Amino acid sequence: MRHANTQVVDQVIDVTLRLVELTEAMRTTAAVRAFAPEPVHDDVLRRVLDEARFAPSGGNRQPWRVVVVERPELRAAIRDAYRLGWSEYVAHVVSGLVPFAPGADGRWDGPAVDLEQARATPAPDEFADHLDSVPIMLMLLAHLPSLAVTDNGLGRQSIVGGASVYPFVQNLLLAARAEGLGGVMTTVICRQEAEVKRLLGVPAQFAVAGMVVLGRPARQVGRLRRREVGEFAFRDAFDGAPFA
Repeated sequence: MRHANTQVVDQVIDVTLRLVELTEAMRTTAAVRAFAPEPVHDDVLRRVLDEARFAPSGGNRQPWRVVVVERPELRAAIRDAYRLGWSEYVAHVVSGLVPFAPGADGRWDGPAVDLEQARATPAPDEFADHLDSVPIMLMLLAHLPSLAVTDNGLGRQSIVGGASVYPFVQNLLLAARAEGLGGVMTTVICRQEAEVKRLLGVPAQFAVAGMVVLGRPARQVGRLRRREVGEFAFRDAFDGAPFA
C-alpha cells in the first residue's frame, strides 16, 4: 500500500511540474526580434516543427505549408519586400491609425494613407533592415481550399480562416521556447504576397499567412504584461459582469 501511495504522489508531482512548465512557457513566450549570432541546427528546427504539427485545424486538414528560406539571395529579396510592407505599416502608425484595420462597420474601404508615398518614405528599423540575417526564416503558407471560412458572406472583415493556421504558429513558438529559442510571427510580409509567391514558386491556391523567424534570443524576456481576465471576460453579455 505504501508503494502504491508513493506512485500516486510521484504522479501528482509530475503533473504539477509539467503544469508549472507549461504555465511558465505561456507567460514568457515573448515576441523576440533580436537574436544572438549563432546558428540553429537542422535537428533542432526539425524537433520544433515535429511538435508544432500537432496543432488543431478544421477537419484535421492541416492546411499549413512551411518554406524554410535559406539561400542568401532569397532572404535578401524577402527582406526588401518586407521593408516595403513595413513602410506602409509605419505610415499608418505615424498617422495614429491601426494599420489596415477595418472601420467601425467591420469593413475595409481602402487605404487610409497614401501607400505609394509610404513605400517611398524611409522607415528605418533594426529588425526589418537586417531580416535577412535571422538564424531561421520560415514562410508560412495556407492552402485556401482547405479552409472552412464560416464567416464568409457576413458583410464584414473575415477572420475565421486563420483558426486552422495560426494555432500551428503558437505551437511552433512554444516548441521553440522549449528548445531555448525565441521568435516572432509577422504578417507585414503579406503586403507583398505576389512577390513572395513569385520568389518561392508558390501555387495560386496558397496564400502567404505570415512569416516566423527564430533564433537564440539576444536577451531573455521576463513575464509579459497583458490585461487582467476581468478586463476581457464577462458573464452572459458583452457588457455583463466581469468574469474575475
